[in-house]
Amino acid sequence: MLKKKIIFLVGPTAIGKSAIAIHLAKKINAEIISCDSMQVYSLMDIVTSQPSPAQRKQVKHHLLGVVNPIKEYNVARYRKEAIAICDKLFLKGRIPLFVGGSGLYYSVIIDGLFLAAAEDKTIRAKLNKELLLKGSKYLFKRLSKVDPFSAKKIHPNDSRRIIRALEVYLKTGLPISSLQKKRVGLGSEYEIKVFALNANRQVIYNKIDQRVDKMFRFGLINEARRLLRLKLSKTAFCAIGIRELEGYFNGEYNLDEARRLIQRNSRHYAKRQFTWFKKDKRIHWVNIKDKETPGGIAKRIWKRLS
Repeated sequence: MLKKKIIFLVGPTAIGKSAIAIHLAKKINAEIISCDSMQVYSLMDIVTSQPSPAQRKQVKHHLLGVVNPIKEYNVARYRKEAIAICDKLFLKGRIPLFVGGSGLYYSVIIDGLFLAAAEDKTIRAKLNKELLLKGSKYLFKRLSKVDPFSAKKIHPNDSRRIIRALEVYLKTGLPISSLQKKRVGLGSEYEIKVFALNANRQVIYNKIDQRVDKMFRFGLINEARRLLRLKLSKTAFCAIGIRELEGYFNGEYNLDEARRLIQRNSRHYAKRQFTWFKKDKRIHWVNIKDKETPGGIAKRIWKRLS
C-alpha cells in the first residue's frame, strides 16, 4: 500500500515561499497548512506578512489568523491541529503542503513531540519568579549544569526556552535533550518530502528590506499601535516589528531607526532559519536562480516530486 504524501516548503523569511507554494499546490492538488509560529495569530496580517486575500482565494490555506494574539499558542496545540487537518485533506484526496519558516513547528510535525511536552504551571511560575529576581543568565547557568547539551543550543537571553528546558528537567529528572531523542514523528506513517528555498544571502537581505518597506506602506504602524493596546501574549509580542515599534511609540528613537531595527532583526532571524534547516539532512535544497519566477521554481520542485 502506497504511503500518503506530506510535502514541506520551508526556508528563510521573505524568500518568496507563499507565492511559490500557491503554484506548487495547484500542480499537486494540495491545500496549504501554515508552518509559521506568528501567522497563526489574527489581527497581525501585516506584521507577520500573511498571504494576501487574493492568494488565499487561489488555494485554500489553514492555520492562518486563527488565534487571538492575547492568547498563548504552543507547538503541542499546533501539532494536534495540523495533523487533524492532514487527516481531513487525505479524506478529500488532497495533499497537505506545509509552508513556512518556523523550524520548531516543522520539527514537531516531522519528528513529533517528546513525552514531557505537558506544561507544569507550578514549576513554571517559580522559574518565572526567579527570572524576575535574578535574570535569564542565572537560569542559563542552572541549565548549563543539568543539561549542557541543550544549553549549547539556547542563547543565554532566550528566557522562554531556558525556562522550558528547566521545567522539563525539574518535572522529569531528565534533560530535555535526552527526551527529545525519543520523539516519534510521521516518517514511518507517511511519505514526507521537504524542500527548502535558498538564494544568495544579499538577495535575501534585499528582499527583507523591501518587504519591511512594503509593510510600512500597507499600514504597519497603525496595526502595531492597535496591537500594543491589547495585552499581547508573550509569543505574539515576539513578532518582529512589535517591540521595535513600541520603542518608537515610546519616543526612544525615530521612525527611521524603528525601520532599521525591524530590517536588521529580520536579517538575524533569516540567519537563524538557515542555521536550523542546514542541519537537517532530509531537506532537498532548491537554489533560486536570478530572475526566476515563482511558477518556474514551483515547476522545478514539481518535477523532483514526479
